[in-house]
Amino acid sequence: MYFDSTYVLVILAMALTSAVQMYMTSTFTKYQQVISKSGLTASKAAAMILSSSGINNVKIGRVQGNLTDHYAPPKKELNLSDTTYDSRSIASIGVAAHECGHALQDNRKMVLLNLQMAIVPVVNFASRLSIPMIFIGIILGLMNLAQIGVYLFGATLVYQIMTLPIEFDASNNAIKILRESNMMDESELYGVKKVLTAAALTYVAAAASTFLQLLRFAIIINGNRRRD
Repeated sequence: MYFDSTYVLVILAMALTSAVQMYMTSTFTKYQQVISKSGLTASKAAAMILSSSGINNVKIGRVQGNLTDHYAPPKKELNLSDTTYDSRSIASIGVAAHECGHALQDNRKMVLLNLQMAIVPVVNFASRLSIPMIFIGIILGLMNLAQIGVYLFGATLVYQIMTLPIEFDASNNAIKILRESNMMDESELYGVKKVLTAAALTYVAAAASTFLQLLRFAIIINGNRRRD
């Protein structure tokens, strides 16, 4: 029976993503049980951080789900998930502070953040076309078409790599704000760092997974070309 050795890359990508996601979930769950000494909810902490930073045009909202927290620059909305919004845990406050970090990036017009937002339509378009082009090219033996699909798929990897410094910077902002505002002491910040590091690793794993998929497609296409 024929075995496609490139499936090893698929398995590796799945294993990496699953391991990091499990670590993120377990870390967040652990520190979600630790109540902040300040007694603040995550939403209240976010409001205080934004206000003290002179940001008054960002609306704090609530969204359904678990760890669906995000900042939407075009709408100036900081959305906290059901799990986070009313929680008084250091994990939730840390997540809220991280999203405030993105609001601070937007407020100071971070070049990389603006560039990332600008290329979103292009990346979405390339992402929708890439996989169909790759599979159609491979099935029909049109390797040039498949190669173009790989290049388009690479746009997703570029976007994910751009995301990494943005996320790390937001986390650094969060820690700095929580420390300077005396909202948390060092023992609490230790837990927050653990949570934010685990969250950052999910972005690293996503980029690594995309790279492994990209590598697999490239190997398959080059192999088919050699057989022609």
